[in-house]
Amino acid sequence: MLNVHPIHAFSDNYIWVIHNQTHAAVVDPGIASPVIEYLQSKKLQLSAILITHHHHDHIGGNAELLKSFDTPVYGPHNESIATVSHPLREGDQVNLEEMSLNLMIIDTPGHTRGHIAYYGSNPFNMVFCGDTLFACGCGRVFEGTTQQMYQSLQKLSQLPGDTLIFCSHEYTLGNIQFAKVVDPKNAQLIDFEIAAQELRNRNVPTIPTTLTLERKVNPFIRCKQQEIINSAQNYTGKPLPDPIEVFTALREWKNHF
Repeated sequence: MLNVHPIHAFSDNYIWVIHNQTHAAVVDPGIASPVIEYLQSKKLQLSAILITHHHHDHIGGNAELLKSFDTPVYGPHNESIATVSHPLREGDQVNLEEMSLNLMIIDTPGHTRGHIAYYGSNPFNMVFCGDTLFACGCGRVFEGTTQQMYQSLQKLSQLPGDTLIFCSHEYTLGNIQFAKVVDPKNAQLIDFEIAAQELRNRNVPTIPTTLTLERKVNPFIRCKQQEIINSAQNYTGKPLPDPIEVFTALREWKNHF
């Protein structure tokens, strides 16, 4: 049995712990202490640290974890992260034998220049996508280009529909508010908002979401759909014949929302 457990960090980060009964891998540990506490409480041996990108709230706990655990640190080849021992690029695989887990690497630049995601299909479809694809949203474009981010989201959106989306922040309710302005007639958005609000009222994560749901409610992966195009064109006041232009307009709009 494989479990994925969220550890809350900072104001809205999730550090994901993938584990069976004996071993664990941790995704984007921005801080070490709650990770160590959880591993000790479950009597788990840390087998791997998995990093999606170099921002401090995703790597800040690496050095302290390495003081307690002799474990490989996997991370993006195209970013300089001192603690990464195993740099990865698209097509590489991480095989965690202790958990019978194999993860495939997908290059997802945009938020940062070398951002990567980890996709696994056994025992269920899952992707750890850092700050690229969020529930009903996407990450800001800091180092890459909007074209890169659009293409990265398109890659992720081609994964199987039942893929669980394990992103790194609890941004869901805010993202839904923006999506409702972009796509006000979307009844599934309203249903999602009700479900997400109920979860947050109980202090339960809204993550993971599924790719099937994201294809229905997330405007950033629906840039070829007419209702999204119309809203983006209304925002910019000009025709947007290319989906990358639509995405760029949406991202700029969200930046100031």
